[in-house]
Amino acid sequence: MKVAIIPARGGSKRIPRKNIREFCGKPMLAWSIDAALKSKLFDRIILSTDDPEICAIAQEYGAEVPFKRPEELANDHAGTIVVIRHALQWLEQNEYCVTQACCIYATSPFLDPKNLSKAHEMLIESELTDFVFPVTAFESPIFRAIKLGQNNESSMFWPEHEVTRSQDLPDAYHDAGQFYWGTRNAWLTKDSIFSARSRALVLPPHCVQDIDTQEDWRLAEIKFKALQQVGANNND
Repeated sequence: MKVAIIPARGGSKRIPRKNIREFCGKPMLAWSIDAALKSKLFDRIILSTDDPEICAIAQEYGAEVPFKRPEELANDHAGTIVVIRHALQWLEQNEYCVTQACCIYATSPFLDPKNLSKAHEMLIESELTDFVFPVTAFESPIFRAIKLGQNNESSMFWPEHEVTRSQDLPDAYHDAGQFYWGTRNAWLTKDSIFSARSRALVLPPHCVQDIDTQEDWRLAEIKFKALQQVGANNND
């Protein structure tokens, strides 16, 4: 049995009610549910939340909400692994046998069902793989990064690379923040997603956008609408 688990607590601080705020015509989390449904990968699509309004909207768009997330797992410090582990333990206690589970973030409007499928194929092709998740490259070499002091005085994190050519520096990637495929055993026993037993699916930068600030939100809507227009033109 393969399950999608979408964590969506009610206490978002930086963008209040971010999970259900309207994004390009739908509540934000509806895009994640839609991608999971379109992938046709999952036997169940489950939302983990502590919030009645989020629960109602998730059910409206096709997700199940079979339990309420406990308060201790709905604060600012509860990590992804413990939230997914709680959902899997609930399923097993109710006699559901899970083989793989995919954590899909509720704020992933750029999530492509095809990438869910590619990542799942990567997960099951080797018993040595615990997790698969999408990444994208940093736009600029991180080894040339600059830090600012209290009065905006600047210094390099790695001054030894001040004159190193960009093309001579290694590529660096960051988590795309969209989803994590994992085996049942990995979710239940591992304390970190990032290890030598995790594999990365590389995505182009235009398909990734962090949404943590109002400026991020505006940029995400611009990118999303542009991608939709490109897709519409390609279907003409």
